[in-house]
Amino acid sequence: MKALEKKISLACAVLTISDTRTAGDDTSGNLLAESLAHAGHNCVRRDIVKSNLYQIRRVLSDWIADPDIQVILTSGGTGFGHDHGVPEAVLPLLDREITGFEALFRQVSFAEIGSSAIQSRALAGMANHTLIFCLPGSNNACQTAWTHILREQLDSMHQPCNFATLFRNTESE
Repeated sequence: MKALEKKISLACAVLTISDTRTAGDDTSGNLLAESLAHAGHNCVRRDIVKSNLYQIRRVLSDWIADPDIQVILTSGGTGFGHDHGVPEAVLPLLDREITGFEALFRQVSFAEIGSSAIQSRALAGMANHTLIFCLPGSNNACQTAWTHILREQLDSMHQPCNFATLFRNTESE
C-alpha cells in the first residue's frame, strides 16, 4: 500500500485582463485568489493588464520565466469581442495545450448558461513547466471553472489524476 502523501501547495499567479477593472473592483480576480487560498495554495503574484496582445504576453512571459510560479490563472478576454484577444496572446507562448480543458469548460458552462457557452474561448496549457488556465472574466465563469475543474485538478490528493502532482518533485519541504 502506498504511503499517504502530503498535499501540495502550489505557487500561483492571477492575471485579470480588462480595460476597465481596477484593483478596487476586480471581483473575478478576487474570487480566483480567494479560491486558491481556500484550497491551500499561495497567490504569489497578482496583476491587471489592459486587453492588449503585447501587454498580456509581457506579463505572462515574465511569470512563465519565473521559477517560483507554478500556475497562472487569467480572467477575461476570452470571448468574441474585438478586444478579446487572450487566446491569440497566449497560444504562441504555450509549449503544450491542454486540449480537453476548453471542451470540458464549455460542457459545464452549457449546463449553467445554455448555448451562450459556445462563445467561450477558454483555454489551458503549459509553458516552461508552468500551468496556464485562461478563463472568461465573469465571476460566474470563474466560479464554474474553479468548482467543476480547477479545484480538483490543482488538488494533489484528487484521484485518479491531477495536474498538481506534476510539481511533486519541485515542492520545497
